[in-house]
Amino acid sequence: MLRLRLAWRLARVVFHLLAGLASCALVFPWARSGRRAQLTQRWSRRLLAICGVRVEEAPGNAALEHALFVSNHVSWLDIFVINALHPCRFVAKAEIRAWPVLGWLVAAAGTVFIARGNRRELRHIFKGIVNVLGEGERVAFFPEGTVAQQGQVLPFHANLFEAAIDAGVQVQPCALAYLDEAGNWHPNVDYVGEITFVDSILTILRGGPIRARLACLAPLDAKGAHRRELAQAAHDAVASALEARVVS
Repeated sequence: MLRLRLAWRLARVVFHLLAGLASCALVFPWARSGRRAQLTQRWSRRLLAICGVRVEEAPGNAALEHALFVSNHVSWLDIFVINALHPCRFVAKAEIRAWPVLGWLVAAAGTVFIARGNRRELRHIFKGIVNVLGEGERVAFFPEGTVAQQGQVLPFHANLFEAAIDAGVQVQPCALAYLDEAGNWHPNVDYVGEITFVDSILTILRGGPIRARLACLAPLDAKGAHRRELAQAAHDAVASALEARVVS
């Protein structure tokens, strides 16, 4: 029975991925940014529902329509959770591009990938982020640069915070958590160590319901700030929110 349930859920994921591929190929090239955001939001919500993930937004600060979003990084689910609530243009590590099918889909949705240690590419991407922010769009990235154990926040890399300063927009920190029915960190979501992408998907599909909670925290004014100050302030805000269980 468990194997049949897993096979059915996996088949639904595959079908949904194929539908996403078709949409990206046939609709996205001609759709305006607002329409692409709607499609991305709807598709992300459906994917999470198939995976047994219920998305919730913690009460508190409203999400800014035009800002640089920064969040802690827990799982491959993170991009889809944020897009399910507040569609963004993402900046993500290059390894995500190698995800089977999902990597191509997030790229088609406008995600920009960064290769570690490539300073020339970083400068080029930085200019692109400033331009996108200047056009009034919301951009998001994970300043830890890698996933961390639930409840922990690694140091934030400061480089891309400079884009908010140059574009004259605020930085909005976000705290992301995945909870079980008892309100504890959900063990099936961890994506650290030797866990592969396929292992993670199968573990999530086999497991029980997951509550994905996103808390949008107080925005940080980038005007006249230094990128290191912004990065540290955003880090402290996210760490404090997780420690205080604002997202629970």
